[in-house]
Amino acid sequence: MKLNYRAEIDGLRALAVTAVIFYHTQIDIYDEKYFKGGFIGVDVFLVISGYLITLLILKELQETGKFSFKIFYERRARRILPVLFVVMLISIPFAWQFLLPTDFIDFAKSILYSIGFTSNLYFHFTGLEYGAGDGFLKPFLHTWSLSVEEQFYIIFPLLILFIYKFFKKKLLTLLIIFLLISLIMAHITSGNSPSIGFYFLHTRMWELLAGSVLAYLEIKYKKRKNFNNQSINQILPPLGLALIIYSVIFFNNNTLHPSFYTLYPIIGTCLIIWFARKDEIITRLLSSKLFVSIGLISYSLYLWHYPVFAFFRYSLASGSLVTKILVILFIVLASVFTYFVIEKPFRQKKKVSLYFLVIFLFGIVINLFAINIFIINKNGFDKRYVFENINLDNGFYRKERLNFKKTGNDLKLPNNKRNNILIVGNSHGQDFFNLFHQNKDLFPEHNFFFLQTEISCLKNFFIDKTLCGNKKVSKDDLLIFKKSNTIILSSRLYPEDLEQIDKILFKLKETDKKIILTTAAPQFKTYGKFTHVDKFILSKKRLPNKIEIKILEKEYFYSQKNDKHNMKINNFLNSIAIKHNIKILNKTAYHCNFKMEKCNFLTNEGKKINFDRDHYTIAGAKYLGKLIYEKKWLNLN
Repeated sequence: MKLNYRAEIDGLRALAVTAVIFYHTQIDIYDEKYFKGGFIGVDVFLVISGYLITLLILKELQETGKFSFKIFYERRARRILPVLFVVMLISIPFAWQFLLPTDFIDFAKSILYSIGFTSNLYFHFTGLEYGAGDGFLKPFLHTWSLSVEEQFYIIFPLLILFIYKFFKKKLLTLLIIFLLISLIMAHITSGNSPSIGFYFLHTRMWELLAGSVLAYLEIKYKKRKNFNNQSINQILPPLGLALIIYSVIFFNNNTLHPSFYTLYPIIGTCLIIWFARKDEIITRLLSSKLFVSIGLISYSLYLWHYPVFAFFRYSLASGSLVTKILVILFIVLASVFTYFVIEKPFRQKKKVSLYFLVIFLFGIVINLFAINIFIINKNGFDKRYVFENINLDNGFYRKERLNFKKTGNDLKLPNNKRNNILIVGNSHGQDFFNLFHQNKDLFPEHNFFFLQTEISCLKNFFIDKTLCGNKKVSKDDLLIFKKSNTIILSSRLYPEDLEQIDKILFKLKETDKKIILTTAAPQFKTYGKFTHVDKFILSKKRLPNKIEIKILEKEYFYSQKNDKHNMKINNFLNSIAIKHNIKILNKTAYHCNFKMEKCNFLTNEGKKINFDRDHYTIAGAKYLGKLIYEKKWLNLN
């Protein structure tokens, strides 16, 4: 069953994949990021997929009265699998070359889940936030959308056939009802659990169903062909394109998505698909040779761009605009190659038989399974990046810190004979707590406790609400909060924290507790996943000597000193502390020496203090905690 070719659909694909690639390129022009909403390109793809798949199914049902699952899934396999598996296989040697051991393991697992079209579930349950810094270093994070589509392809034909057989007259009504239910779930879920909202099928299905509704109307009522109002046909496609472009420019990672806001690009896509006519300007633009050519290779472009950019970021190569353009050109060349050598031939039965397709896919899947299971069993070959006391794999330190976090905060009732200090914050608060917990013997007069929450969520301790999102304020948290004599707010501050902190301090001052602020933790320059000292070791293949350590200490100092973002936040915190007449402690003071203009990056035993830009290793926390004690930095008198 063939569909009538529509060149403007390929043009829409070109628009979608270009938006996604520019978003992931993270192009800065005069310190301003453009295409911040480029991730909506995936949403455009989903509408197109829903439209074309539903057209295919309904046309076959209408013309033959039956539906062949064999033909349907063979077409899907020919379209999706060969080039996907080839890109995965080619990526493995580069992953060996560039990825750190823990990331190499994650890479292997993500491929295995992608083969089973469940990578969206994998990335959700591993706690990965799409658009966050770490996400740009996951070579196959983008396969989450393929998993969503494939899950849809498994469920949707069965659903359509069931409704077509028993509720044929209600098909459109039911499609619209399912669409609305999914849209409402997406909006609610994205607010309460952004990861589920982003990655799961039930919150993405409405975008696919938007295309399905268009397909049903086209098949059933022939309304697209019969709707020939010249004025509307000329106005609505440009409006559709404007809605998509608006979303690409003005959406960002803070936009609730998918949600009611996502209706902008979805409606925009639907307007173009439905009202496109040959004599209309947007249709002519999208049907142009350039757009169609990009659209034809859009699937290969989508597959190649993410791993190439991930490996590029790992390579410590320059992130200049010229370099990024060269990387994009390489991605285009790789995509053209796989389109003509893999994609196009495998789609054609005359060139690649079903027998050869099955043998090819079976052989490559066996190899992918064997190689990636071997990588996992070998623990990512974890000795590759160890130099004496220094492990360049920050994942090692993350795991060490996570294991400590599970046991580090003793929730026994505070001992009232001591000063009970509650440290409140996110991962930076955890680090601050670790400084004292690792040196409990040096601070015998204090009990230290940690409450993990964003500062803005403290307002919930004064009203009967949840702590943050769907996490409840526990009885232990409330009791420790009540019993604490001193509360130290130590956190990475986000915009909402900065907005709320003034009101929260007013509330906290109404209690009889001593309130202390800390400045933001010093942030040191990093290179992808590598710290400054990591980069040195990678390039020299050895540890720095005493002279080089002194040079690096200077470089660490100036990297944090020139951090304008931290400087702005610290100035704000100082003004807040003055306003409320409360003590503020400068975190940089125990980490760096202002007179000598240096910052420590190694402990006395030669272990790393920071494993990334601003988080401490356990050894680093122990070392810095001793410095706090020696400098009498935490003077609570």
